Amino acid sequence: MKHSSSRHEKISRTALLGITAAAAPAVSFLEHALTAALPLPPGVKPGLSNVIVMFVCFSMGLPSALLIAALKSGFIFLISGASAGFISLFGGVFSVLSMHLCVKFFKNKLSYTGISVASAVMHNAGQLIASSLIVGSALYLAYAPVLLITGIIFGCVTGMILHAVMPALLKITNIIFHNIDSED
Repeated sequence: MKHSSSRHEKISRTALLGITAAAAPAVSFLEHALTAALPLPPGVKPGLSNVIVMFVCFSMGLPSALLIAALKSGFIFLISGASAGFISLFGGVFSVLSMHLCVKFFKNKLSYTGISVASAVMHNAGQLIASSLIVGSALYLAYAPVLLITGIIFGCVTGMILHAVMPALLKITNIIFHNIDSED
């Protein structure tokens, strides 16, 4: 019976990972279209797809969240090119690692919004480092104040969104796990 339960757990996790892997690039694409219509500084995006990455990090752990971030970066690579994909990957890895560390060390002290702000700021830091590596100059680091401010603002927004949708996401997760478990 334990083997069957373990099998159901793996199937449920795979199903949830598949759903989030499809949703993250879809939200990223919508965000890309939305960003073009907003008067934002160059390179600034709201980070709405990070709601999905944060959910995965909180509910499935670091490896799954890194996978989702990598898949998002692959999508960016396909629609915007190699440099954008590399920059996205650097930002995504920095972001996920900061989320994971915040959850691991400050779980009871930081809200979703606090973790989201740290994640957004680290995402922007990773992107600045990647941009600097691509051009071989630290000149991009001069843009850090803009990205720090927008990271804090949009980190608050995505954190509040996650706080609002987390009950529904957890309910969907429970439905996925329950339906697969009840097929036995």
